[in-house]
Amino acid sequence: MTKSTYIAPGPSPGGDKAGGAAYDRRMPSTKRAPHPADARTIKDLLSYRVHKLANALSRGAALRYRQDFDVSLMEWRTIALLGDFAPMALKDIARQSGLDKGLASRVVSGLVGRGLIHRAPGQDDARELALSLTPAGQAVYEGLMAAATQRDDAFRAALTEDELRVLDTILAKLLQAALLQAEAPAD
Repeated sequence: MTKSTYIAPGPSPGGDKAGGAAYDRRMPSTKRAPHPADARTIKDLLSYRVHKLANALSRGAALRYRQDFDVSLMEWRTIALLGDFAPMALKDIARQSGLDKGLASRVVSGLVGRGLIHRAPGQDDARELALSLTPAGQAVYEGLMAAATQRDDAFRAALTEDELRVLDTILAKLLQAALLQAEAPAD
């Protein structure tokens, strides 16, 4: 196998969209010699490419949500979860948003301090707080969801209906494989 460099498809930074032309996003030219059994570099790994895409999506969202709504990406996720699934306990917000419980607690405390989240005793366990949006939080949620929907529509417009169906299938399969690997013991 020869050593390859991933070249990202899509328009060039200058906006060239002719026929889906690709442009080269190579790393600096210093590269290690290929391993004889497998000549891939980190840039060839699917997990690396998905991670780069996720980071690019997150950066764009973070900029927009900070500028338009004065919330961080972690705050956005918390507000969105509560807008859709309130009341929620802190542990559930942490699990669903991918944050550790300490960080989720700090995010929630900041949003409570800004008057966007309300804390109340839990229905099943008074020691556990039930979190929900305040009216001000609900207004922010509605604006955030409108912005998120616009972003999502723009990403979907880059793909055909068939590509969207295939992507949904691929994402579900990759998530399942990742969850299985996370449960598997290390070799």
